[in-house]
Amino acid sequence: MLPSDHDGKPNNERSVGPSDKAGLPLYSATDLTQGGDLAQISLAGQVYTLRITRAGKLILTK
Repeated sequence: MLPSDHDGKPNNERSVGPSDKAGLPLYSATDLTQGGDLAQISLAGQVYTLRITRAGKLILTK
């Protein structure tokens, strides 16, 4: 059985590791949000908010 994310849908993402595309890192959004819907990400002194919508889409805002 596959683990499920916060909405009960199967989650077959790997949490951290290489992706299948050119060795890029792959991060699970549900791991970044620690099972919730929001996470903060910082870059060059700016803080961004990552949100998982009810429809399972990602929104990144400043």
